[in-house]
Amino acid sequence: KKKEEEKDDSEDKEKDDDEKEEKSDDEKEDKEEGFKAKELKIKVAYEKDIPVGNILLKGARIITMTDAGVIENGDILIENNRIKALGESGSLEIPKGTKTIDASGKTITPGFVDTHAHMWPNWGLHKNQVWIYSANLAYGVTTTRDPQTATTDVLTYSDMVNSGMIHGPRVYSTGPGVGYWMYKIKSLEHAKEVLKQYSEYYDTKSIKMYLVGNRQQRQWIIMAAKELELMPTTEGGLDYKLNMTQLLDGYPGHEHSLPIVGIYKDAVQTIAESKMAVTPTLLVSYGGPWAEEFYYATEDVYHDKKLQYFTPYEELAQKSRRRGAWFMEEEHVFPKHAKFMKDLVEADGIGGVGSHGQLQGLGYHWELWSMASGGMSNMDALKTATILGAEALGLEGDLGSIENGKLADLLIMDKNPLEEIRNSNTLTHVIKNGRVYDANTLDEVAPIEKKAEKFEWQTKRPKNVPGVQKD
Repeated sequence: KKKEEEKDDSEDKEKDDDEKEEKSDDEKEDKEEGFKAKELKIKVAYEKDIPVGNILLKGARIITMTDAGVIENGDILIENNRIKALGESGSLEIPKGTKTIDASGKTITPGFVDTHAHMWPNWGLHKNQVWIYSANLAYGVTTTRDPQTATTDVLTYSDMVNSGMIHGPRVYSTGPGVGYWMYKIKSLEHAKEVLKQYSEYYDTKSIKMYLVGNRQQRQWIIMAAKELELMPTTEGGLDYKLNMTQLLDGYPGHEHSLPIVGIYKDAVQTIAESKMAVTPTLLVSYGGPWAEEFYYATEDVYHDKKLQYFTPYEELAQKSRRRGAWFMEEEHVFPKHAKFMKDLVEADGIGGVGSHGQLQGLGYHWELWSMASGGMSNMDALKTATILGAEALGLEGDLGSIENGKLADLLIMDKNPLEEIRNSNTLTHVIKNGRVYDANTLDEVAPIEKKAEKFEWQTKRPKNVPGVQKD
């Protein structure tokens, strides 16, 4: 009987301890939820910049990125900020008062889409000029997506571009990454609460799931994203098994290259059929020297006049005058990663060109050229830079190809990139949202003529000091 009483006492004590532990967990959870303030939503509107007028681009080779293929001698009619018509040269009905730009002998492509563009302006204090944005626009990048902004300042900078206050490409972003350092996702409901800041407040339309936790937590994030109509992309993280489970769970985007080379056909086909968009960011290649080191070693970056015009002296000098590494050409791994991208695109998969913000403007062309280094055709490389990039961001309804009704984001090149992919950097004009810019100055050419304001970042380099060659 005594033993039974002792047993009862022990069970009662365990029950009390369990209740105390449960109560402690509840109190801890309540404490974690913290104070919830009353919410007052205030809408602040601004007027988007939409030009007024008609422009005819006449007599160019037009790479449409549609079933129409390449029109060897064609015209494009732009009305306000959209493409009104295109066809063989001389076949269009031209409204009175249309401004004509002679593009004879030149090549027109859709504007370039940078699917992984880290463009971080000054934080905390907004500036009314952003050299990073201007440089990218001047080099033909008309649409960008930053998959991890680290700050919310970029959201209002994007509004400044849309309103015409500053130059720049279309600036899309995921906002700050949904990362392991910030959140410990406890349930599907918790995931929805976390993502509501992106769908309701940031209005990003997409998120970056940045190694947020175990597979259950990653699944909660994509389930919440689907419900809130957010398009998620993922961090590669140098983990092939992780990458494939994210594919199997339905994530539509993958950032950085897969961490292995020699991808077999079954894996290529699986990734292609899943329609998971892969942006390999070859300038920061996994598994070997970064591709940017190849270009710094083989190009005269510092003395590039256009780069000097659109890049602050300190930024350009710091990046190009001294490099910390040099590699023999055969040491570079990026052509091997590019071979996988060739196979992926040929298998009807989705890829994107992402410059990673390594060298603003010209860096996009380096990434494009790197994409073609694994045997990809020039047409497929341009396709990846345009319509596939737009599809990767869910913007193919408005961008990425040259066809009636789409937004007028176009590039005019002096030489044909189908013959040599490096001709992508022979831009004469950049057209973004129906405004035609001189690619070397960003002076507006049409529908109105307007000289670009003085760029405040154009500081003079030091002269007659040790280590600097005298003029």
